[in-house]
Amino acid sequence: MAQRNSQPRVKLTSAQRAEVFDKTFEKVSKQYFDPNFKGTDWPNLARAAREQIIAHDDPEAFELAMHDLVRKLGTSHTGFFHQSVRRVPARLAIGASFRKGETNAGPAWVAQDIHAGGPAHAVGLQPMDVLLAIGDKPVTPQEGPMFPMGVDVSIRVLRGSEEMTFNVSVPTPKSRKQPYAEPDAVISKVLPGGVGYLKVAILPGLLGLDVARAMDRAVEELDACERLILDLRGHVGGGLGVLRLMSHLTPEKLPIGYTVTRKLAEQGFDKSKLRKLDRLPTHLPNPLAIASMAIRFVGRDPSVVLVSEGLRRRRWHGNIVILVNEHTISAGEMAAAFAAENGLAKIVGTETAGRLIPGSGFKVGYGYMLIMPKAEYVTWKGQRFEGSGVTPEIVIPWTPDGQARYGDNQLAQALSI
Repeated sequence: MAQRNSQPRVKLTSAQRAEVFDKTFEKVSKQYFDPNFKGTDWPNLARAAREQIIAHDDPEAFELAMHDLVRKLGTSHTGFFHQSVRRVPARLAIGASFRKGETNAGPAWVAQDIHAGGPAHAVGLQPMDVLLAIGDKPVTPQEGPMFPMGVDVSIRVLRGSEEMTFNVSVPTPKSRKQPYAEPDAVISKVLPGGVGYLKVAILPGLLGLDVARAMDRAVEELDACERLILDLRGHVGGGLGVLRLMSHLTPEKLPIGYTVTRKLAEQGFDKSKLRKLDRLPTHLPNPLAIASMAIRFVGRDPSVVLVSEGLRRRRWHGNIVILVNEHTISAGEMAAAFAAENGLAKIVGTETAGRLIPGSGFKVGYGYMLIMPKAEYVTWKGQRFEGSGVTPEIVIPWTPDGQARYGDNQLAQALSI
């Protein structure tokens, strides 16, 4: 395993581990979006586990114990990791999602979504490949596949009856607060029958200006199409570029939903009086666009209402299918929920992940990061999808048999609708 530019994870003293634990406890206690901690009595759980956790002198054992503790909050976008980024989920590290299933090799993780332009796609990993080992460690069905970033790592898979080994170059993440390898964010093409196809795998960047422009170009390329399939399967989330994605679903200016912080929720608020974000300034050069957004939002409570931008009417408005699956998270779920709530598209596939609370990163010392939500997202009509995802109007499970017969049984069904 070749290492590249990765911050080392060093063994801490007991006092240093206690310092990291206490800072994590403080951050969660003061800034976690829900003062009731989702009914988990998390503060007492943490106090009871403190001495046992800081007794772990092995860096990996300490990291895993801290991760398990903050995961007991029971919400998505919650975790604890070291900035050496040695344990990153496959969907983020190599651009591939896996599902647990019964295979000829027994219970195992089976590749499902392989994003074009990602590290897994670059070496030829395919849907239905059964993951056997990462490096020299066999993969067990008990834990989802995790990868180190900033390294070259071998993966061994079973494809049919043949074992294959791929050497994957996992990039060093641009940000260690939210580490990921960036696949091709936007792909568009015209399918048989003149159906437009738009796939959005990720919405990189806090403001998402560049990806918003990429979506604009893709939509222009599909301008002659009278029907559209928007593929959000395996979507890994992102920033405010989701506003442009949702705005392309309707020519109207519609309220989408809002985020609200713990502080504002405790004070009480009127959603109609929250500050509105109803336009991404993609007409400006990035420095000016960023400055214009900073003037409006920086230094204030980040609670905000999203409103679709009122972009031009498209031929395929009213004739849209959105494909989702259990790996569709975060911003992808926001788009699916907005479309379903306003009757803008048929949602097809399987229920989304139910991971729709925005996460924030906090440094807690010695290279360790706490990730947790400090705000809640609610649709305009009051729906919350955290823990229970967006249910498709037409449920079409992904199956290995369907994949073998159709190449992509969910897409084939979407085309037939």
